[in-house]
Order: sequence, then structure tokens, then C-alpha cells
Amino acid sequence: MTQPPPPPGPRPPEWQRPQVPPGGYQVPPGPVAKRIPEDLPFVVRHSKLKRAAVMVPIVLLLVLVLACAVGRLALPDDANSTSGDAVAVAFFTLCLLLVFGAAVTLQIALVTSGGPVLAAGPAGLWIKTRPTRGQAIWLPWEGVERISRRRWGLERLLVVTPRDPRAEGNLGVFTAVDASLLKLFYGSGFTAPLTFADRRESEIMTAITQLSAGRIPIT
Repeated sequence: MTQPPPPPGPRPPEWQRPQVPPGGYQVPPGPVAKRIPEDLPFVVRHSKLKRAAVMVPIVLLLVLVLACAVGRLALPDDANSTSGDAVAVAFFTLCLLLVFGAAVTLQIALVTSGGPVLAAGPAGLWIKTRPTRGQAIWLPWEGVERISRRRWGLERLLVVTPRDPRAEGNLGVFTAVDASLLKLFYGSGFTAPLTFADRRESEIMTAITQLSAGRIPIT
């Protein structure tokens, strides 16, 4: 069948015609925000108290072990040890406490300063895209392949795997580097804490199950 001739009159210039990308149109990625909105029915945040309750004893134990090792070397069981040696060991211990305390404080601040880590509603959820930043992406329930629970060191995580792998492709280089280990182990960099959240794990999983209404597998 022959094509009808083009209509008479001037034709639009080339730059006004719709440009179709090679391979056709693609589904646009989900919206990205610098901070998860807090107006959804269910919102989960970090718990600084829970993190501190786990990290502080670990730091104190580590400092105690190092201080004992240094003290054993600096204060031998003979008459050569002086009060100056004991002062040096005490000063070393204090420096360790300050250094490790500052490191733990900085880590907790980086992890918890980005606002909520998860927000869900009947239409979908917001999930963080970086472990130490507030950037997040919106995924409708139809765009989620599965939700699972995994362990990362001392922490238990909620892992959200998108149905379309291109959802992680427009989040920037820093996000790709920041979440690379999580993606390597779990197949997705979209995670939220369960152990160190301000809500119990059972409460979070119950809310996710109810709001998703059976549209995705949850393990």
C-alpha cells in the first residue's frame, strides 16, 4: 500500500519534530528526592540511641584492649617503671577515647542526618539510595520485584529490589560508589535499617505487608 502524499503547505523545521531515541522510548525512572517526604501513612527513621547503645560498648572494649597492651609494654614488672610511664599510658588511653569517640559520633551523624529511611503508602514507597545520605527514590508497588531481609555485619536490613534495573542508573556516580557493596551482596542498593530503626522490625514488616496488599513477594 502506498503512503498518502504529505499535506500541502510549509513543513516544520527539523528541530521542531519529535526526536525518537534509538531503540524507541523508555519508561522514565522513578522520582528522586533529596529527602524522603514525611507525609505518608508509614514513616521509618534511624534511631541514634540504638546505634549508640551498640557502638559505644564496642569502642570502650577496643580502647581497653589497646590500652592494656600498651600498658603491659610500657610498665614492665620491675623497678625501672616510673610514674611518668603511667601518665603516658593514661594520656594514650585518653587520646584513643577521643579519636574513636569522634569517629563513632561522625558515623552516627552521617547515617542519621538524612531524615527518614523509608516511607510507604498504598501506592508505593520511598527508599533511600545511599547508606549515608538522604537521597531517595520513589517506587510504586508495581515497580518492586521483591522485598527481603538481610544482615550486614551487626545490622539487619530491609532490601528493596526494583523490577526495572534501570531505576539505579540515573542516581549519580557517588550513589553508585556508596551503595556498591550493598548491591554486590544483595543485588540492590535500596536498603533501610531494621535493627537500628525507630520502629520494631515486626511493626515495619507488618506495615509493608498491609500497604503492598500482596502485590510483591516479601521474605
